[in-house]
Amino acid sequence: MSVKFCLLVGVVLLGTTGISAWKINLNESTIKIHMDSTVSVQFNVTDLPATSSSKVEITAESSDTNIATISLPVFRYDKIENGVWKDFINVTGVFLGKAKISVTINHNGEIVRSNESNVIVTRRERVIDIIFTASVAILVSILYINFGCAMDWDLCKKTLRRPVGPVIGFVCQFLFMPLISYVIGYVLFPDYPEMQLGIFFTGISPSGGASNIWTLMLGGNLNLSITMTTLCTIGAFAFIPFWLFTLGKHIFDRGTLKVPYSNIATYAIALVVPLGIGFLLQRKMPRFSKMMVRIMKPFSIILIIFIIIFAIVTNLYLFKLFSWKIILSGLGLPWLGYILGLTMALIFKQPGPDVRAISIETGIQNTGISIFLLRFGLEQPEADLTTVAPVSCAIMTPLPLILLYIIKLILDRRKEKLAASMEKLQNSVPAIKTLS
Repeated sequence: MSVKFCLLVGVVLLGTTGISAWKINLNESTIKIHMDSTVSVQFNVTDLPATSSSKVEITAESSDTNIATISLPVFRYDKIENGVWKDFINVTGVFLGKAKISVTINHNGEIVRSNESNVIVTRRERVIDIIFTASVAILVSILYINFGCAMDWDLCKKTLRRPVGPVIGFVCQFLFMPLISYVIGYVLFPDYPEMQLGIFFTGISPSGGASNIWTLMLGGNLNLSITMTTLCTIGAFAFIPFWLFTLGKHIFDRGTLKVPYSNIATYAIALVVPLGIGFLLQRKMPRFSKMMVRIMKPFSIILIIFIIIFAIVTNLYLFKLFSWKIILSGLGLPWLGYILGLTMALIFKQPGPDVRAISIETGIQNTGISIFLLRFGLEQPEADLTTVAPVSCAIMTPLPLILLYIIKLILDRRKEKLAASMEKLQNSVPAIKTLS
């Protein structure tokens, strides 16, 4: 519903021709503004007669005051020159989105309305965004060097010779996850194609590097996990365009989106290069390599906590868009992915560590690539608005994994206590026999 801001601005001169002779014009058809910023927009009221006086009400209207608000000037008679009143309205960007504004004059029930101007509210690029991206890239690179030091490269070769696990993960990732994301978007956001795009772009993205961290922490097959991540990232070159130009056409009717091949290539190289460094360290500097392996698990925990906290802080503005549907979509996509991967791995009778790796690999999407696709493939403010879906997924994805990790720690602690008790008991048996 439109909300009007009204202001009785004063007394102006009216003639026998009446208000219908007046013309109001907003000089800018499109107004681009940043959040929490204000711009002045000129408007002209022309053909003002000058023979009699009467009170006139001037109002300004915004189609959505949650996106843009308007403040009106105070009318001054001395601003009328040759029957023309020129002045400015101040438009303030409240939040991301688009709205329409107009100016209306009401005199004794006669209404003259100006043309509508489109207001586009976008977000400023901030230093904290650059810092977050750079710091995560550096920390993830260090972690992948650790992975390279820890990997059993001979086992990776055997995995590729009989690639049952990677094939299961590949099918889950690039066949079922896009379909699941499409259905979630269609069911939860039938009238909001922007949100459908956000969740769909998340579903067609390859598996994320965080899957390797969680596989390590939950006792899965790390070699299989890294192999699957690398293969899925390479496969994204073909499957992201495939889904964009097939199922994606049913969501958006805009022009063809540009697929960022360079970004995907950069990500693939960013995986391979640190792994290669780790491989060299393992071969040439075995002592240093073993030290890197020892710090891998605590470093992984620190990295996960850092990414979650920093991601929330840098994207706080998006929480204004959060609703139960956004939260449900953020939960639904990764959690259904975990269940899908688990089910498929069990159907094909994979070993326990492989089951965990496949399940985690399927459920964790590379939200970085999906955010990149959205922000560089769409115009603003849609580019920022649609990122609420992958951000929601990024926040909700680790929740069940955190719970499983806590359960694993408790069970491991109990096993350690039980083992210690058994050892103590066994040590006491010879002593008893000696005394006897």
